[in-house]
Amino acid sequence: MDALEKFRYWESKATYDLETARAMQKTGRYNYVVFMAQQAIEKIVKGLYVLFLEREPARTHNIWLVFNDFLENEGVIMTADDVAKATKYKPFFSDLLFYYISERYPDYKQQLSSSVTETKAEEVLTETEEVYVWLLSLSRYKN
Repeated sequence: MDALEKFRYWESKATYDLETARAMQKTGRYNYVVFMAQQAIEKIVKGLYVLFLEREPARTHNIWLVFNDFLENEGVIMTADDVAKATKYKPFFSDLLFYYISERYPDYKQQLSSSVTETKAEEVLTETEEVYVWLLSLSRYKN
């Protein structure tokens, strides 16, 4: 597969995960809303990484680590507005990492269960959708 095909693969998986997060919101499974939100953003970021850098990203679930490596590459040129958004969303990427870790590791799962309310899940889902659209728009910078 070339870089564009790999990007499309990651994009399709990310879209599926975002749709799953929406479905989990409707059924009241709020832990899975935030977990699938994390998965969606992680996958679209990894897709962008492959698209632009034409190599595989680090094997990590730390979205900011992968995204920052992407941003610091001299071949990636974005508008000042997009760079500002990247800075704005950095704390959100950290929040998403917590949801990934909490869902995957039993010691943290109970703590997560008590903190993810319907309102919190809706907030995370709304921000995920906003960030997802923005991240997807970055593909326009690829020549």
